[in-house]
Parts: sequence; structure tokens; C-alpha cells
Amino acid sequence: MKQLIIGGARSGKSRLAQTYALTWQSRTQGDVIVIATAEVSDGAMAKRIAHHQMNRPSHWLLVETTLALSATLHQYSQVNNLIIVDCLTLWLANVQLSMLDWATAKQDLLDCIQTLPGEVMLISNEVGQGVVPLGELSRTFVDESGWLHQSLAPLVDQVSWIIAGLPLVLKPAVPTEITASC
Repeated sequence: MKQLIIGGARSGKSRLAQTYALTWQSRTQGDVIVIATAEVSDGAMAKRIAHHQMNRPSHWLLVETTLALSATLHQYSQVNNLIIVDCLTLWLANVQLSMLDWATAKQDLLDCIQTLPGEVMLISNEVGQGVVPLGELSRTFVDESGWLHQSLAPLVDQVSWIIAGLPLVLKPAVPTEITASC
């Protein structure tokens, strides 16, 4: 199953993904891989990263990538594993601030998601609920984040929005028993 989990900062997105992954792992005995897109840029970011590390099982494989998300997904996805990408908005910011072409990077991800053999949980921040930012880079970031979510939603099996640690399933996954009988 492919999932998109969106919500605000500290809304419980990572906790939801980790809870799902722990249940999935106990049921399947498969491997869980976390692809982290953050890099330490200041003390506050270092604290956020440490918080995530502290709350994640130590036996899960951690792969760090700031730009090469599609290639990393292709490299690590297998039928018997679950990948958590945490998070798409940091990856978007990294690409925007790099010399890479965002349109190409985004299309690579959209194409990649459809071909991955394993389960994937994509975590992303909902940043478009507030006022329109004044700065051009900030406006572009908010717009591109929203368009990325809109582009991914049809490609994944389930989309959840997290508020106060509570998931609101916007697009529920259809059980395979139902799709097999249609």
C-alpha cells in the first residue's frame, strides 16, 4: 500500500506512520526503512532530528537523502519492506534551494511511486492553510507543496490528514478482497 500522510508541524504524522509500521512489521516480519530528508542547519533542526531518532526503533534502517529521493526509493523498495519518507516538504525545500530542476524532480517522484514494489508512507507538511506568504520563494514553496500533494493523492492508495494526533482519512484504501471481486 502507498500512503500520503499530511498535517501541520507536530501534528502526529510521524507517530502515525511509526505506529502503522510497527503493526505492519509484527504482522509481516518485513523490514522498515526510514528515508530522512532533513539536514542539520541549526540548533532547532538538530533538536527536531534528535526527537525523531529518539522515538524511532533503533533496528529500523535509516537512509538520509536531501535530494535524490526517487533514486533512493528505487534502491531500497522491495516487496517485503515498508519505507517511511519523512518528509516531502523538507525534500521540496532542499530541491528548491539546490541547482536541481523542481519539475523534473517532482515528475521523477510521481513516476517512481507507481513502480515501487514495497509499501511506502510519504509524510508531508500541510503549509497552505494560512495566509499567502509575502516572499516569492515562500509563495512558490507553498504552491509547489500543494500541487505535489494534489499530484500524489491520485497515485497512492490512502491519504490521511493528521490534526492533534488524530487521523482523518481523506482517501481510504480499498481492501484487496473488494477490488478482487469487482
